[in-house]
Amino acid sequence: MSDSQDTQRRIGVFICHCGGNISDYVEVEKVRQAAAGEPGVVTAKTTMFACSDAAQQEMTDAIRNEHLDGIVVASCSPKLHLFTFRAMADRAGLNPYRYVQANIREQCSWAHRGHVPEATVKAASIVRGGIAKAVASEPLATMRIDTKPRALVVGAGVAGLRAALAMADMGLTVYVAERSERPGGWAATFGRTFARDRSGAEMIEDLLRRVRERENITLFTGAELVGKSGSVGDFTAVLRVANGDEITLNVGAIVVATGFESYEPSEGEFGWGLPGVLTLPQYKQMLDEGRGLRGADGRPAKTVTFLYCVGSRQGEEVEGGHRYCSRYCCTAACHAAVHGAEQAPGLHQVHLFRDMRTYGKFETIYEDAQRAGSVFLRWDPEDPPVVSNDGGRLAVRVRDRLLGGEELEVPTDLLVLVTGMVPREHATLLNALKIPVGSDGFFNEIHPKLRPVETVANGVFIAGAAQGPKTIAESVASSLAAVSKTAAMLLKGYVDLEPFVAEVDEARCTWCGKCLDACPYKAIEQVTVDGRAVARIIPALCKGCGGCALPCAENAIDVKGYTDEQVLGAIDAMLEETA
Repeated sequence: MSDSQDTQRRIGVFICHCGGNISDYVEVEKVRQAAAGEPGVVTAKTTMFACSDAAQQEMTDAIRNEHLDGIVVASCSPKLHLFTFRAMADRAGLNPYRYVQANIREQCSWAHRGHVPEATVKAASIVRGGIAKAVASEPLATMRIDTKPRALVVGAGVAGLRAALAMADMGLTVYVAERSERPGGWAATFGRTFARDRSGAEMIEDLLRRVRERENITLFTGAELVGKSGSVGDFTAVLRVANGDEITLNVGAIVVATGFESYEPSEGEFGWGLPGVLTLPQYKQMLDEGRGLRGADGRPAKTVTFLYCVGSRQGEEVEGGHRYCSRYCCTAACHAAVHGAEQAPGLHQVHLFRDMRTYGKFETIYEDAQRAGSVFLRWDPEDPPVVSNDGGRLAVRVRDRLLGGEELEVPTDLLVLVTGMVPREHATLLNALKIPVGSDGFFNEIHPKLRPVETVANGVFIAGAAQGPKTIAESVASSLAAVSKTAAMLLKGYVDLEPFVAEVDEARCTWCGKCLDACPYKAIEQVTVDGRAVARIIPALCKGCGGCALPCAENAIDVKGYTDEQVLGAIDAMLEETA
């Protein structure tokens, strides 16, 4: 540790065993001994589970009794317990931003199993870096931003309408923007849906009726979000409506519930384009119309074959393919089979599946399909089914893994490609909101378990199938989670933001404008100070990414909590030779 660092600090270090996840591969006592000898450290202890109530109480007592002004917790990823330990520090009277978490599980013990001596040295180095960062830390305070009691919901499908109703019933003013002229999304096109056989169209009509009854909900159809400015709690959203006019709304939060698209097979994919080959949504529409099942020749269909995982779980051989499982498709196909058996008694139904994933309570629908006479054959993705049309009759040749790889040919009147969900095209929306999408193309949350509906843009939440494949029930649950986050922020009238934002040393700044060009959030403005043009950060917009600091030739920009002194001090400490 450099001599320039303040050794008058009183730092506490707590090293977690993580029930063996760390201590099985790192000698934590040696790490503790190394930490105890660092300048500024007045106490260093090990604990079995740092996140446990007992361990947190021990840390709280140490902060108070040892008069600590900074702590380092060496444990797992800060993604898991960052807020846990911040809250603990706050309860003990320590500024929560003088706590540093050193990740010696994901970045050390799990990465170096079987190399205990080397992992121990690395863990000690990581902790040493954390101590140096804690020594250079300063007290920070959250930023309080006032919020407007209005919300914008983008998308008027099941998730969007349900979110709008819930927020309206809490007293918020809600605007709903639907890109198409007809609200309701995919659910509005459905007849019977699983698991309660309720009509999707009737469900949507009921939601729309309730929306119309509420004076504090305004529904815009044929409207697209094309612009957003301002910051969390006080956004200016611009909608472009069908006639080209633009509507400006002032809202405190935005909920994105834009839904999904159904996979469209490519020409020739599993027979797509041949007479009698249709997708699952098309087959469901045939069932919902109730005019009878008919093959390509117009005669009543006697055999229907379902081919699963079309457009989902695609292999590396498909460029830009969808690697994920759409989850709902297995249940939807089985439900369609039950519906088909009721409409056409004696109908032969064959299901060619890779893996059956009617998860949870939906397993009963799979069993209902079996009892209705459906036959299930399992195919191998290394040897996929081949669809042919010989003499005007569809047939599918498949090797059944359940029968030891025996090759079968299944003649069929209708071949239903069980297609999954794919993300919608959102170029305009992405440009307006600046929120990321995952590798699957769906909108990305901050953390799937801890922050499942929040995005990196403060005040912008995601819900429903815009986030990934979901059933109607799952979409509603997701939308209500987004409602709870939105309402908690808007109803109390303010939101506290993290203090990790950039700051400009105005004495050094010469305003070249490069920082503004580098900022993806437009969180920098030009101001005049003492007759000089300088840069100034807009804290409510800044995400603390540090992108503005890189092009600054004058080194006039730092990020609170990640200053040059903290980062370089941690690097220098980690590079020190061990005794």
